[in-house]
Amino acid sequence: MSRLVVASNRVGDITGGTQSGGLVTALGDALRDGNGLWFGWSGQIVDTDDKLGLTLERQGAVTIATQALTEEDYAHYYLGYANRALWPVMHYRLDLAEFDSAALEGYREVNRRFARALAGLVSADDVIWIHDYHMIPLAAELRALGLENRMGFFLHIPFPSPEIISAVPDHAWLVDTLFAYDVIGFQTEQHVANFGRYAEETAALVTPESHPFRAARRKLKVRSYPIGIDVEAFKAMADTPEAEDRIRRLKRGSIDTHIIGVDRLDYSKGLPDRFRAYRRLLHLHPEHAKNIVLMQIAPPTREELAAYADIRMELEQLSGAINGEFGDFDWTPVRYVHRSLARDTLAALFKGSRIGLVTPLRDGMNLVAKEYVAAQDEADPGVLILSQFAGAAADLAEALIVNPYDADEVALAMHLAVGMRREERIERHSALLERVRQRDVARWRRDFLRDLRDGTGGATAAAEG
Repeated sequence: MSRLVVASNRVGDITGGTQSGGLVTALGDALRDGNGLWFGWSGQIVDTDDKLGLTLERQGAVTIATQALTEEDYAHYYLGYANRALWPVMHYRLDLAEFDSAALEGYREVNRRFARALAGLVSADDVIWIHDYHMIPLAAELRALGLENRMGFFLHIPFPSPEIISAVPDHAWLVDTLFAYDVIGFQTEQHVANFGRYAEETAALVTPESHPFRAARRKLKVRSYPIGIDVEAFKAMADTPEAEDRIRRLKRGSIDTHIIGVDRLDYSKGLPDRFRAYRRLLHLHPEHAKNIVLMQIAPPTREELAAYADIRMELEQLSGAINGEFGDFDWTPVRYVHRSLARDTLAALFKGSRIGLVTPLRDGMNLVAKEYVAAQDEADPGVLILSQFAGAAADLAEALIVNPYDADEVALAMHLAVGMRREERIERHSALLERVRQRDVARWRRDFLRDLRDGTGGATAAAEG
């Protein structure tokens, strides 16, 4: 079997362990099985080009290849284009998007440089799997260097509707580079449909000069591959003696209902809206006073960007206001934790919480929802409240699905969850757990790699859904 080569903005430690998550969990087994290669940014920022280099490291059977960024690269490629332009647009926040020609050129240049570094490590029969919005044009740059390997791309975040993506300057170039792949994967059918609509609406503009990759008519497979989790591994983390001790500590005192939210501190997660909905619950249902608490874990992210500093300040003000308005000497309604916690600690907190509150304003999938389901005690499970705008909502219909912009609707869902009978909780959870198990991370990886390794590629046909 051909070797798997993975490219992503950041690489992880694939040696294993209970704290591994995200792409590490998803891709570690496939890389280890085939003596694979994982390429990406090292996380280092250097002051001159001559320090960029290429670092190779062996982790067991896997080669880790990383390259640094210069300070200018970091400002333009990472902060500027990837996170000030693409991230907000992909999450339907045009009001927060910042477009800058220097940032766009920096994004292009870093992808060119990554392509040159990666091309020297790739054999003719390797298959290349590229991940996420940082590296959308990487395959096009590899093709320009003469590589004809099978290449696939998976977008972990949403692909927005055509009228939204069209707000990006040079959007035609950006989307055209996707046609350099053999397989494109999205989280949901809606994202597939959005991509298809964009391609259809701009098809009349396609010429070999303006859209070289699309005009070449590579045989392209586009479909949804909803990403999952390692269900049994996460469930096991919630069932240890250490987890039981954490749950006992969590439930110490008179609180009957713990509500938990775990989200990076990002405006796409809807955390201020969530806090306002919780405050609305306490206004509408004062009988919950001293019997309920919201614990929000919000690790910091991209703190260099003004939008993230603003949301941190807003959350701190909201949590203080709620605690000041409703709290008492023996009751703190909101526990707000602005730091990362270990995954085994999160598994215990999920299991010990009667309500999992997952209410992003827009999300590609949201694996927290699936982790909450996996961690529950099947004999006495909690209730998942899930945003209709999370990709996971397409799979997890037995959750209480809500509009995160509607504070009254989210407050009502919390009220219903507090009083939900055990029989209904068990019925809903059983259906959710079965779905999470069916679409786990192994299936996601297996389905994508099957499609990537199948076929002969080549410039022979139009895109197929």
